[in-house]
Amino acid sequence: MAIDFALSPEQQTVQANAREFARTVLSEVRSLIAPLARPEDRFFATQPMYAQLAKAGFVHALFPTEYGGRGLSTLDFALAAEELTAVDINVPTTLLGCGLGMEPILGFGTEEQKRRFVGEILEEPERRLASFALTETTGGANYDNPAPGAGVRTLARREGDEWVINGKKHFTNNGSGWDGNGAHLFTVVCRTDPDKPTPESLAIIVVPGNTPGIEVVGYLDTPGHRAVASPIVHFNDVRVPAENILGKPGDAPRMVRHTSCWMAAIIGAASVGVMRHAFESALEFTKTDKRGGDILVIEHQNVGYMLADLKMRIEAARYLTWKACHQLDRDPGRDELAIMTKVYSSELCVQVVYDAMRLVGVNSYSDLSPLAGLMQDALCFPLYDGGNMGVRRRQLHRTFMTPGYDPMASAEGR
Repeated sequence: MAIDFALSPEQQTVQANAREFARTVLSEVRSLIAPLARPEDRFFATQPMYAQLAKAGFVHALFPTEYGGRGLSTLDFALAAEELTAVDINVPTTLLGCGLGMEPILGFGTEEQKRRFVGEILEEPERRLASFALTETTGGANYDNPAPGAGVRTLARREGDEWVINGKKHFTNNGSGWDGNGAHLFTVVCRTDPDKPTPESLAIIVVPGNTPGIEVVGYLDTPGHRAVASPIVHFNDVRVPAENILGKPGDAPRMVRHTSCWMAAIIGAASVGVMRHAFESALEFTKTDKRGGDILVIEHQNVGYMLADLKMRIEAARYLTWKACHQLDRDPGRDELAIMTKVYSSELCVQVVYDAMRLVGVNSYSDLSPLAGLMQDALCFPLYDGGNMGVRRRQLHRTFMTPGYDPMASAEGR
């Protein structure tokens, strides 16, 4: 059977609906948040847009049909993510952050845990956010360091039928919730014994956001992703039932990798969305401006060649993303292409936006063009969700050292 990249009628509908939603709703985000100085105020201001996103079914799309969701595949979700992020990065990132917070439950929770926690989110999808609490205030690249005392410092100690959690996290996307008091639930990466290595002690525990002891102590203000909540969250003697642990202590390293690799593939789509926006802005400029000369900018040969280079990069990143998502849908344990997608597409995005700025010139470094803002958004992609240097290349390095590694297996779908 021939390889076919044509979208099915159902996929075309997903794509068209996301494109129309972005055009009619998300196009308002930039002007809405522009006058707001505090990061939390920018985030809270986007709640009506997120509510419309939920009403349109995008939150339900994160979850399998057996738990009340729409059951979109990773590939289909990536099609929607590209369309949304081509207009605005902020509200879609809140959606993706919710999916990230729920992914450990979907991948490793018991049937009861899945039904309970997914059901809670879907009871009020416009208001209830999940948050993945991984990154420590000391950093997150070495979360899986096996040395006792290194890596994750957030500690969960067992007291009877409860876990008691203490620790400090930041870059805890969605961790404030829409009211500033905490997400609806957190999936907290923690150690159950500070003296044992991560293969014996690293765990993920589901923590309801209304549990006493959760404190949102501040917000990180980022130059891009301006309306994404990146709060600092403290867990102070937070008590949750013992059954809220996912799996058992020591299972979290593979849970975190699984969770972050779902996000890695989707970041490929988000990077393509931002690149698309940059290309279309530069193309429009070159077709309508002469820069004081006697011909349109696009008629210059070097401009046409640069546009060709930009478009080729976007297409390459898109199809790598599709391939990675397809692989995850077929075999969630095969994540090599997802990691490659995150590294390649995120770093390519920075270069594409920069080259689009070079085409437009100094106006691109002002509010006369969206490109400066797109650059601020693009710079985040190589750094977050497992930095390309601190985490992602290390993951690939380890994969290559695996006995029996086959360099062609991912390419050939084996």
